[in-house]
Amino acid sequence: MAEEKEVVLTKEGLEKLENELEHLKSVRREEVAERIKQAIAFGDITENSEYEDAKNEQAFIEGRIISLEKTLKKARLMEDEDIRTDVVSLGSRITLKEMKSGREVTVTLVSSVESKLKDGKISDESPVGKAIMGKKVKSTVSVEAPAGTIKYKIMKVEK
Repeated sequence: MAEEKEVVLTKEGLEKLENELEHLKSVRREEVAERIKQAIAFGDITENSEYEDAKNEQAFIEGRIISLEKTLKKARLMEDEDIRTDVVSLGSRITLKEMKSGREVTVTLVSSVESKLKDGKISDESPVGKAIMGKKVKSTVSVEAPAGTIKYKIMKVEK
């Protein structure tokens, strides 16, 4: 069996995953078990949509618990000294300038497990993440997008 890839997480990302796992195990499992119990009380479960919905939700929750446990098992906490400012690395906070519009955006490069675009966290596996990884300030990168090639200039790399 192939060795599983290490997942590097920020302290915030690690805490978020641990909290989600704890919530699923201690709260959501019990809520769904109660829904199943109530649905069974309605009688014939062969045509009971409440029962079906609750069982589907239970399967989803159990799958998510397994997924989180696997991720946390192979997780390594990113230390402050792991974050570089000479080049873009995991944990770097990067200010990018879109060359065509001149618009600037600041993002943090994180692992795919904790990426969340609306929070300004992009994955190292995303097209932009791949393009900027290892690059220095003032470097220009090209990213292929459905609308065409987008060019960015790296304006700042910080912790």
